[in-house]
Amino acid sequence: MTPAQAWRRHGIALAIVVAAVLLLFRDDVVRLVSIWWTSTTFGHCLFIGPVIGWLVWQRRRELAALTPVAWWPGLALVGAGGIGWLMGDAGSVSFARQFGVIVMLQGVVVTLLGPQVARGLMFPLCYAVFLVPFGEELEAPLQAVTVHIVMPLLHLVGVPAESNGVLIHAGRYYFEVAEACSGAKFVIAMLAFGVLVANVCFVSWRRRAWFMVAAIVVPVIANGLRAFGTIYAAHLTSVESATGFDHVVYGWLFFGLVMAAVLGIGWRWFDRAPDAPVFDPAALAPPRRGLLALPLAAVLAVGVAGLWPVWSIAIAHRATPLPAHIDLPQVAGWDRAPLSRAAPWQPYHPGADHVLFGRYVRGGAAVDLAIAVFGSQGEGHKLGAFGTGVIREEDRWVRIADAAPIAGGSALRMTAPGPAGHPVERIVATWYVVGDTVTADERVVKIETMKARLLGGPQRAVAVHLSAEATPGRDPRADIAAFAAALGPIPALGDRAAGLR
Repeated sequence: MTPAQAWRRHGIALAIVVAAVLLLFRDDVVRLVSIWWTSTTFGHCLFIGPVIGWLVWQRRRELAALTPVAWWPGLALVGAGGIGWLMGDAGSVSFARQFGVIVMLQGVVVTLLGPQVARGLMFPLCYAVFLVPFGEELEAPLQAVTVHIVMPLLHLVGVPAESNGVLIHAGRYYFEVAEACSGAKFVIAMLAFGVLVANVCFVSWRRRAWFMVAAIVVPVIANGLRAFGTIYAAHLTSVESATGFDHVVYGWLFFGLVMAAVLGIGWRWFDRAPDAPVFDPAALAPPRRGLLALPLAAVLAVGVAGLWPVWSIAIAHRATPLPAHIDLPQVAGWDRAPLSRAAPWQPYHPGADHVLFGRYVRGGAAVDLAIAVFGSQGEGHKLGAFGTGVIREEDRWVRIADAAPIAGGSALRMTAPGPAGHPVERIVATWYVVGDTVTADERVVKIETMKARLLGGPQRAVAVHLSAEATPGRDPRADIAAFAAALGPIPALGDRAAGLR
């Protein structure tokens, strides 16, 4: 069989198996495409597929000199991706599910084309990782970095300014360095762009490393300068004029200028000729072991990928039975009171089986208690979903900064417009009960959820939030700590809320 004939057979088999895997995991595929299309942070992912196609086309002459073979060890990569997907499904971690699908597709390529071709396609295969949205956890630290860049510059040009977490009071106006203004979207996109340029334009690993440093640092500095320019322009003119111009510039134009700046920095050190071969086919030895008949390899690849959704279905219906009705607890020394009208707030847990919310008072202290109970967790009903919890997406409440823990619970400072437009500040402390574990860390929540789904045990999950307003003469942290002490152990509260006691 000639290499051209082998490529035709293996190409057809690859297309069929890839289509089957995409169909098996269509929910994840639809979710991925939806994120690419609707998210401003991950809009660059729309270009990753065409870039991968271009990278493969670049290698077409070298690949034509190779003969694809079916190679059963590639099934191990399919299985590894499946395990990752199953763990993400059990722990309700979308990133792990989506990453698992990409790894399974990579494993299908290795299985149906063989290690020799896979080595020739190494970079395009690895670059497919950028199809998976990741990096949102960079938003909070980059918000802080932006504030640290802006404040000295404002003082340098004589603008009176002070910061409160991500809020900046400069001159006549208040500004929020929101998640969208953190620069995270550009850092994530520049990471993908930088990796592509480093591979295509450089040979030296040292030069690649320095270029990647520039690709990450330059967008961070540029975003800080953009934020400073917007605030300074508002100081000189008006906030409407400055933010209107910023919304025009802060998009692909800004990103294009940053890309041009990074390319300009690295241009003189490019050391790969544009027409240089990407790899040497003669240096890639064909495999001598692990060969498999192509039809059998295709069937096994689909079978290994399909094993994990079947496993997921088998464990999906576990749930802790919950009572039909639950009530807020009686707390010794504290009395129930009407909710706040000056600064109303409630957490957002749309998928919970039960949600309770009430206010307790003692003397001059007032603390709000919120409890959300889940009989089990899954897509659409989980503790740590994006845009849920203490602050919902597009909420009137704005995160100021994380605060020191209170009685073992994670603490968050936030603000919202109050009466007559005056800002009101709140502190919220949060605990999660998953299985037999109490934690304030959402990462631990995901791990414990995964363990409960895969290994059995209590499936119920409970979120507990305590919140107090910052009012003159009172320390909201002390009030929350006092109420938490009177409330008793969080595990016992979680068990009572779930009807286990």
